[in-house]
Amino acid sequence: MLSRLRILLALLMSLAFVAAACGGDDAASTSSDADASAEDGDGSSEGGDRTPTASAQKTLAEECQENSGIEAADDFNVVLVTDIGKVDDGTFNEFAFNGLKGAEDCWGIEISYIETVSEADYAANLATALESDPEVVVSVGFLLASDTMAAAQDNPDVSFIGVDQFHPEYPDNYIGVLFNEHEGGYIVGALAAAMSETGVIGVVAGREDVPPVVKFVNGYIQGAKATNSDISVLSVYNESFTDPAKGGSDAEQFIGEGADVVFGAGGPTGSGAVAKAAEAGVWAIGVDQDEYFTTFAGGEAAGANYLISSAMKRVDLGVIRNIQAAIEGTFAGGAYVLSAENDGITYAPFHEAGVSQDAALTVEAARAGLAGGTISTGVCFIDGILEGEGSACD
Repeated sequence: MLSRLRILLALLMSLAFVAAACGGDDAASTSSDADASAEDGDGSSEGGDRTPTASAQKTLAEECQENSGIEAADDFNVVLVTDIGKVDDGTFNEFAFNGLKGAEDCWGIEISYIETVSEADYAANLATALESDPEVVVSVGFLLASDTMAAAQDNPDVSFIGVDQFHPEYPDNYIGVLFNEHEGGYIVGALAAAMSETGVIGVVAGREDVPPVVKFVNGYIQGAKATNSDISVLSVYNESFTDPAKGGSDAEQFIGEGADVVFGAGGPTGSGAVAKAAEAGVWAIGVDQDEYFTTFAGGEAAGANYLISSAMKRVDLGVIRNIQAAIEGTFAGGAYVLSAENDGITYAPFHEAGVSQDAALTVEAARAGLAGGTISTGVCFIDGILEGEGSACD
């Protein structure tokens, strides 16, 4: 209990420090867009009534425009190291890379990246990244946390941005970009329960030893049950984030058990579940970024009309903003947390999906309640375990 309290206190202190250091670096403000056409359950448009859709997302170009007066040194160099996967894998790694590209487009910096093949390569890839004498190294994913910490301690003149990397304490040259994934899970869980007709929904997740994944899963369950206390939520964790075939198989199993909404929360493995659900004519929910533009190729891939939304965590904003801090010379170690309150956690537009008026209002009420502090997920923001059930927050 005492060690958990120390962890919690350390994180809170880190948050306070970063808030003071970053000042006005709040995430994007959003504008309401209630002009999407209502569509029927198979995705075809009927005209007539209109269904509200998700708030407009702040673009990286808008972020750049707000900071157009900043200038980077001619040789300012940033290297990104992915978690297992590629910079075009359609999920977490790609969203981080988008933030890196946004920084390149905005400030003309030099960028490069290293794609990780296996966990055994983490330390070696970070060492390779440092060979180019970068000002900043971005490492993506919870599993790189230990190796990124070691690299930061050994290279105090380099700024490190670790996406999804929590530590009780950070050196001055290391920022952990963190997210309240449980809020994202809660938001789309509410949507799933509102859309379900069978009373059974599912979530296909990545590794259970990765707290952000656990936060998504338990948040999803909590949001669904808050919307419909009788809902049945099927869930499964996987050993790999890069096995879409296994994710598809999990989705098929859930569908066979009556699930009519499937949330994929596990990188390409989860995307496999999302694609398989949509292929089967079952509502699907993506994760991290808007999978309408990745898994469903902007609507070109079959099943796009069954993607009702995605639980979005603005990894791109977390990356570009902290690169900006390094350019400005205001980079300071600690945790940089994105949440529903500062628009870093939200949900994607419904696009072609026939989301009902009631479901649209339900999901927006969940987001707004979390943002305004009138709703609590009941999930610990450190480890994703339900509060009161042995979490780090107890």
